[in-house]
Amino acid sequence: MIIVYTTFPNKKSAEKLAKKILKERLASCLNYWPINSQYWWKKKIEKTREWAMIIKTVKKNYQKIEKIIKENHPYQIPAIFSWLINKVEKNYLKWLKQETK
Repeated sequence: MIIVYTTFPNKKSAEKLAKKILKERLASCLNYWPINSQYWWKKKIEKTREWAMIIKTVKKNYQKIEKIIKENHPYQIPAIFSWLINKVEKNYLKWLKQETK
């Protein structure tokens, strides 16, 4: 199991991408919530409200998910990275694998 993380400028763009990933059965579940962000952009520090998203999936789907994010994301350079999860409750992992292709 892996968790893929990204952020969005608003809830609408997060929901749109979540729906696309789920329809393609590349993830079993996605969570997104509002966050406050500060970051360097074009030589100055920006402060903004964003929506963070975690995508729960299997390792083999990372490249497809990354491609979908890049092709559909409103940001010029979206944050896209993953964590390998080494401990997962067995029934949850079974469900995750059943719900992803």
